[in-house]
Amino acid sequence: MTVGPTRGPTMADVARLAGVSVPTVSRVINDADHVTPEKRARVREAIERLRYRPSAAARTLASRQSRTIAVVAGDTMQYGYAATIRGIEEAARADGFAVTITVIDSADASDVSRTAAAVQGQAPAGIVVLKFDPPGVAALAELRDSAPIVAVSGVRGRDVPQAVLDELHAAQALTAHLLELGHATVHHVRVPPSRKEDGRTTGWRAALRAAGAEIPATYDASWDPESGREIGHRIAEDAHVTAVFCGNDEIAMGVIKGLTERGLTVPDDVSVAGFDDHPLAAVWNPALTTARQDFVALGRRAYGLLRSAISGDESARWSSERPPVIVRESTGPAPGKRRTPLS
Repeated sequence: MTVGPTRGPTMADVARLAGVSVPTVSRVINDADHVTPEKRARVREAIERLRYRPSAAARTLASRQSRTIAVVAGDTMQYGYAATIRGIEEAARADGFAVTITVIDSADASDVSRTAAAVQGQAPAGIVVLKFDPPGVAALAELRDSAPIVAVSGVRGRDVPQAVLDELHAAQALTAHLLELGHATVHHVRVPPSRKEDGRTTGWRAALRAAGAEIPATYDASWDPESGREIGHRIAEDAHVTAVFCGNDEIAMGVIKGLTERGLTVPDDVSVAGFDDHPLAAVWNPALTTARQDFVALGRRAYGLLRSAISGDESARWSSERPPVIVRESTGPAPGKRRTPLS
């Protein structure tokens, strides 16, 4: 049996033994300020015990010579991803940093390893990971000890600083809006989750449970609006469905297209709500009720957290905003009677 080379101690190992963060180890290595004498002593003791020797990339990071921020994303084509990256880039550029973007195609181990190697090879000053999907979650786990790092997500995490749009409570409010219109329950078309269940689905479920309403099975869409259109065809065949909450606006637009192709009217027959407030949501026909997520501001907030981490401020670890519900024409009162199922 062939045995590969033994991995030497890393900066993360030193941080773990000393009970401090990776950025703190970096500052001690570079003899920088903002480290208490007690922490500095613990780090130096851990370095000696582990016989750790910093790599060239680590020295570059510790001296803060790099003026590059690395962004890792699973999909740059989606509206939310692209707008978030825009916010990061604008804030970083104004602060004198360049931004690189690395796309991770899947959560497969080979893709994750290849992505991590590409990012680490840049020796960036800091990393922002868009944790909106399984590839982003996997990349964050692989890269979290590489450099100061911030995650961007819809659900709060505990391991790294994180900028969040509180999609759970926004989804709860959007579902409650539909229930207040007199619908007996609200059906949910969910987009691919980053883990078993994302905040939009959790919030939908919580609102129904709080109202004592039936919690129906979800319809699962892909990121392609065409999948929403196909689900719209299926919903049109079920006379019990009067209100639908979709995981994003593009899928909601597809659902509306599918319903109208089957002769139904939104919102007279079925109310449809989306999520995100896509630039086309207000001009869609009918104009889409949704939850407004400010992705550009999310990106700026993520960069602000990262800049604090790079500069040694470990207190700034959390930034959250709740998307407001925007009521437009696609939702209305429940029909007075159930419609006749289509044959």
